Amino acid sequence: VVIATGVSSVVTQLYIIREFLVQYTGNEFVIALILFNWLVIGGLGSLLARFITPRYGKATILRLGILSLCLSGLAPITILSIRYLRDFFFIHGASIGFYPTFWYIFLLIAPYGLLLGFLLPYSLYVLRHDQEDYPPSRIYIADNLGDVAGGALFSFLLVYLLTPVQAICIAGLPIILTVAPFFRENFRNGILYCSIAGGALAILIGGVLLESDSLKPQIGDLVHYSESRYGRIEVHQNEDLVTLFSDGVPVFNNQNETTAEEVIHYPLSQTENLQHVLMISATGGMIRELKKYNLSAIDYVELDPEVSAVLFRFKLLEPIRGLSVINEDGRSYLMKTQKKYDAIIVNLPEPDTFQINRFYTDRFFELVKARLNPHGVFSFSMDGYDNYLAEPQRQKLSSLFNTVSAYFTEVLLLPGQKIIFICTDSTIHRDIPALLTSKGIKTDYISQYFYGNVTGFRTDQLNRLMDLKTEINYDHSPRLMHLMFTQWFAKFSTSPFWFLGAVFLILVVYLSRLHVEEYVLFSSGCMTMGCELMIVFAFQIYFGYIYHQIGLIITVFLAGLLPGAWLGEKLRRNARAVLVWTDILLICLMIVFITFCLRLGDKLPVLFYLGTGFLFSVLCGCQFPVALEPHNNVKKSVAGAFSADLTGAALGALITSVFLIPYYGITGAAIGLILLKVSSLILVGRKQHG
Repeated sequence: VVIATGVSSVVTQLYIIREFLVQYTGNEFVIALILFNWLVIGGLGSLLARFITPRYGKATILRLGILSLCLSGLAPITILSIRYLRDFFFIHGASIGFYPTFWYIFLLIAPYGLLLGFLLPYSLYVLRHDQEDYPPSRIYIADNLGDVAGGALFSFLLVYLLTPVQAICIAGLPIILTVAPFFRENFRNGILYCSIAGGALAILIGGVLLESDSLKPQIGDLVHYSESRYGRIEVHQNEDLVTLFSDGVPVFNNQNETTAEEVIHYPLSQTENLQHVLMISATGGMIRELKKYNLSAIDYVELDPEVSAVLFRFKLLEPIRGLSVINEDGRSYLMKTQKKYDAIIVNLPEPDTFQINRFYTDRFFELVKARLNPHGVFSFSMDGYDNYLAEPQRQKLSSLFNTVSAYFTEVLLLPGQKIIFICTDSTIHRDIPALLTSKGIKTDYISQYFYGNVTGFRTDQLNRLMDLKTEINYDHSPRLMHLMFTQWFAKFSTSPFWFLGAVFLILVVYLSRLHVEEYVLFSSGCMTMGCELMIVFAFQIYFGYIYHQIGLIITVFLAGLLPGAWLGEKLRRNARAVLVWTDILLICLMIVFITFCLRLGDKLPVLFYLGTGFLFSVLCGCQFPVALEPHNNVKKSVAGAFSADLTGAALGALITSVFLIPYYGITGAAIGLILLKVSSLILVGRKQHG
């Protein structure tokens, strides 16, 4: 049952992350809040098991079976609640601030998370009722075995074959089957099993039947829905407007002529003898505008082949002479190709995630420059503004300006619905309508409205506002993520410091009550989750397409806990020495990881990151059974150990994602985690010599 619960819980967790990413446009801060809430709630569930079970009757196998069946039914309810209740709590289509997001996530995953956290220590209490000396590490190993199986099932099978609710239902079936023997004591229990299991099955089947309805938009019709290895693809149609959504973000529509003209003609008007153009992503109408230049070759890079297929199917893109669709990550393509282009146009959303931010860093601009012909032009865009440029947005634009200016002698920002960056080593001519007329290219928006909207005064004012002192946006120190985070809070006139202050106070009280061994597990949980997120972000920076890889990364981390727990079980007689040496090895491994990451970065193979994650989890997994050894009260220590491990992981998720990496980069995050482990090492050393 513990293994079946592990399988179901990991699959459910991954799809819950998926659903919230779709609801909140893939923001990493949302990932951090999901993981933080998930782990804190799980820790609270473990504490509830510690306090409730001894006070309200013995733990029985029948109660374990009932609770496990309830857990299997809660999974699809949680997923469907995320979809249905967003528009109930919030205005449809409106962006949501930090604190409403936090409480919304907390409330929706609380029932499932509390019950899941409760079940693991409760399972041990049930086993100890019949066998008092049952080793707690066996429960830990069984749980990890289920977690690994669930992660592998998600990564290699479910994500390719099934929709989210279908996958969760399949993963929940083993729980229903494995608890059946718990009810065989008498006929009455058999009737009870049939009733509860039947209810759970009805919920699972009902969830599958409701899935299509849960995706329907409030406005218009859902005319296409599919799940690819890279994300969710939806096409909405409202009368003549057809819009493609990727992971909840509208990325294409068939009525966006103004943006298409700006994005294409502003940069391409600057070049002569234009033959080869590279587009990294696109929007509706861009291909039609490119057609006016009679180009020899247009390379259109789109990561997901299903997205490009849907675009052509719904005529959001039209096939033209010379157009080649390249289904590959844009940054990876630039690293591998040797082709030279006369123009490179990046048409991506705002860099509010690490995955998108990697297309706006110094390393990416260096790659672009290497793939341009001597007089080529590079262009990208940011959201525009009306009359007043807010300070967070000014700093964001300034960081981009300073970063790209290191590689191009001429950089001009043009105001409009979008702020267009034109970057080249040649002279930039501002009279774009005149340039287009000389080339014989006709436009609708630019020819009529350019002189009124993009005046010389507005253009000069925008470019003068660039702050040359703003920090450059590096791969390893994503300045833009810090600025986007600041802009998010400024938009809602809130601050993260109230939240962080409350977390700090609660943490101080909690840590003051921990044993040394529990603090070791707390710091290990924090370091493991922090390292896991650092590897996730490294994947996003260097390889992109994180949704396809996140299941694999989590599976590798979980897989390392299993041999680690087995090793710790063998070594627990030398508990103190093992805790000291595993702490030392964790610190050394983090130093090695960050050194290689900073020096070689995208030249390292995927196996390096996965292997590092595996070693981290082996060392942390080794500490769990060892940390239990010094306690006399095993029941208390198990619940306390589970709680300390989960609480540490929750803090690692929050601090690493929201504070350390955005403000101090990957190096700062590594130093922070190393200092935490040093404190653990000092405490263990003091107790050993005390």
